This record gives sequence, structure tokens and C-alpha cells, in this order.
Amino acid sequence: MLRRLFAFFFLAIFLPIQGINAETVISPAYLNSLTELLQSHPSLKGAIAGVSIRSADTGELLFSFNGDTRLTPASNLKLFTAAAALTTLGKDYTFQTELLTDGTIKESELNGSLYLKGKGDPTLLPSDLEEFARLLKKEGITKINGDLIADDFYFDHVRYSVDVPWSDEAANYGAAISALSIAPDTDFDSGTVKLEIAASKRINEKAIIKIIPESDPIHIVNRTKTVPAEATHHVTIERMHGANTIIVSGTIPVDSPKQKEWIAVWEPTIITLNVFKQILEREGIRIEGTLKVEKTPKKSLTLHHHKSMPLKDVLIPFMKLSNNGHGEILIKEMGKEFLDNGSWEAGLEIEKQALSTLGINSNNLVIRDGSGISHQNLIPANEITNLLYKVKQMEWFPVFYQSLPISGVEGKLKGGTLRHRMQEGKLKEKVIAKTGTLTNVSSLSGYLIIDNNKAIIFSIVLNHLKDHDDGKKVEEEILNLLVNMK
Repeated sequence: MLRRLFAFFFLAIFLPIQGINAETVISPAYLNSLTELLQSHPSLKGAIAGVSIRSADTGELLFSFNGDTRLTPASNLKLFTAAAALTTLGKDYTFQTELLTDGTIKESELNGSLYLKGKGDPTLLPSDLEEFARLLKKEGITKINGDLIADDFYFDHVRYSVDVPWSDEAANYGAAISALSIAPDTDFDSGTVKLEIAASKRINEKAIIKIIPESDPIHIVNRTKTVPAEATHHVTIERMHGANTIIVSGTIPVDSPKQKEWIAVWEPTIITLNVFKQILEREGIRIEGTLKVEKTPKKSLTLHHHKSMPLKDVLIPFMKLSNNGHGEILIKEMGKEFLDNGSWEAGLEIEKQALSTLGINSNNLVIRDGSGISHQNLIPANEITNLLYKVKQMEWFPVFYQSLPISGVEGKLKGGTLRHRMQEGKLKEKVIAKTGTLTNVSSLSGYLIIDNNKAIIFSIVLNHLKDHDDGKKVEEEILNLLVNMK
């Protein structure tokens, strides 16, 4: 169903870019206006702006303002990760999850241990584990005379990229990376759980908190209170460092709508294993042994395997929802596939090789991760537009293009992170681009459809802002100037 949905999105939103009229020219007057805006805008005082504009037809550099200055791109780095993954893994690449045993099946019992082996699937859901359990039940298995074991050794056990601060560990955008993780829903925030917080029907009682999926290691400390309808709604959520204790505090008015929050877990492998245990028990399959994390023996028997959606569909939530975890998994997957080393170091080495084959000068870049979460990533705006031009020549370009957010288009998996921006005027549905946000950083790079079905390639990277929200306004002022070119 989900694959068919993505296919529909592709047909519905693929805007013209490959058949664009030949020459795109920006008049000197517009270039002067753009330079003046960048030099005098009050939100850019004390900040650094890098702006690059190219012809979508020829790749000619039409405008550059600090275009060769390396700046922190935030999630615009995902453009490079996606391009490298499509170059190396291919648009039809899939991720595997396997169910194996080192024992034998006799009558209704599995005499041996059951292994759940992850191979990096960023879209694995509890429903996929339920399918494994149903298949075992269908085979008549009701008892496992051994341990339930998680195998996450496909990747290394370094959970966080080098520059993730401890304060981001509980945020959904800072989730730990494991070869065996599940997501709570089809936003595919792998390595997180979803909290649903609802007011009690009675004032002064605690709010009702539901956790999806439920897992034994996760402990909720409920310090909330339901308050009168006119009172303030103020709920805070904190996960204790190095633990799966989640503290929910604050007040929630009696008539408040249900609040949903996604929280990263500590050691996602352990959470996945516990969720699988609960699923097996619900299906009437009893486990006699304990829960462990170990490598699967080489001579184990594969009972079942699950194949993810192809990469071309994974890129939809990765790019449109700016899913950081997916970026880091893609880096490790490239390292594992080509160097048999599921680490950031190996994956980034493969990414740089892939970018070089696309004509990108990787020596001019500082890439520390796959998501752009690091403030140490450094990429010039001119190199971003260069990438956006070079990928147009690739057979997989339609996949890359359809994964980008679209201005003012409703729906998380259509408009993505641009669905609430540029909802009116000439920019609506005309900006097909990747957003980026970090503290004091805002970026936006992609394709702008202008009059007469022409397009330009643009990159706007703003660093050292006092408020990154001001950067969004600057980006839109620049694009409004460009879309009105004659």
C-alpha cells in the first residue's frame, strides 16, 4: 500500500524540469538587487550568507555571493547523501531483516535459539515483526527452547555520529543508529517511540500517556496534571541520559487535543528485541530462555526474511521529512556494502568517491555525517548548485527530484518540510528544494520554476544568524526576487 502511495505522489507532483527552455538569463538589474539585499538585509547583519544560482540547462554559474566560502549546510547535506546513495547502492536497493535459528523444529517446539538479525532497514515497523511472529505461528511453533537473540553486528556499535551533543540524544532527530531498529509509525523515525499524551477527564488527575510501541525497558514517570480548560498547556518531556526513563511533566487543560511527541530511545536494539518478545507472546509463542545481543552463528538456518521498500521510496521520508537517522544509516550502509565496514568512516569514504564520479570536488568539502546535524560540516553554496546540476544528467534523477519538498503543497509526504511555507503567491508549488535548520543556521537549495516554464538552480546557506527563523524569511525574499525575473 505504501509503495503504491509513493508511486502516486511521484506521478502527481513531478514538476517539469528536464524539458525546460534553453537559456535562463538574469538581468544585471536583478543581480544588483539581489546583491543589495544580501549586503543590507537587517537579519544578515553579523551573519554570513552564501548564495549561488546556476542555469538548470547549462550549469552556468549566473550569480555567486560568497559562493566559494565553505559554510555549515545543515540538512542541505542530505542532497549529497542521497546522490551518493543513488550512485552506489542504486534506486532499487533494499534492506534485509532476517529471522534465523541455530536449532531444529520438532512438532510445536523450536529446540534452539531464535535470532532476529538486522541489516540496517530504516523503515522496519512493529507490523513487520508481527508478520515474522505470524509466520512462526502458522508453522505450528508455540515454544522456543532457547534464547531470543538480537544480532545488530551488521553495523559497528558506534551509536552517534562524531558531533552529536548529548543534549540531542533524546530528540527524534538525534536518535541512536543501530542495524536493528524499529520506527513507531510510517514517518519512519527509526530508533524512537511515540508518546500520545491526553488530558484526563477529571481535573487534578494525571494525564493519560500511551507509548507506541510498548517495550519493557521503557519507563514513564508521569508528573503531569490535568487543569481547567482556561489554564495553560505546558508539557515538557525529558529522557534521562543513558537510560530509557522518560519524564513527562507539566499541565494539560481538560479539553486539550491529544499531544504527540517522538522520543529517541537508549539502545534501540534492546527496544526492538523487547518489542519482538511481546509480539511473540501475544501470538502464543513462549520463550524459555533469556534476551541477548549476540552474533548469529554462521551455520544458522534462515526461517524468514523481510525486505524493505526500495531506496527510491526510502528517499521520500528521508528527504521530504528530513529524517536524520536515514542519512546516517545510508552512510553506514554504503560502508558495509563496499568496504564490509558498517561505520561512519568507511561510509563517508565511499560517499566522497561517489561524489567525485559525479564531478564534485570532494576535497573542497568537510563532511562529518550523513544528515547534516553537525555544525562542523562545511560546503560552499557553489558546490551545492554544482551537485544539483550534475545529478540532472543521471538516469536516477527523477527519483532524486521527486524526493524533494515542494513549496505550499499539503501533505507531509508531498510538500514535506516546505508544506507550510510559500503557500500563496508565485512561489507556491514552484520551489522544489531541500530545507536545512540548525541553531543559527538556515539553508534552502534546489530548483525554482520561473516564468515560461524555465528553471534555475539555487542554493542559499545562511550561517551565524541570531534567529534561524529570520533566515527562512530571507530565503523567501530572495526567491520572490528571482521568480519575478523577466
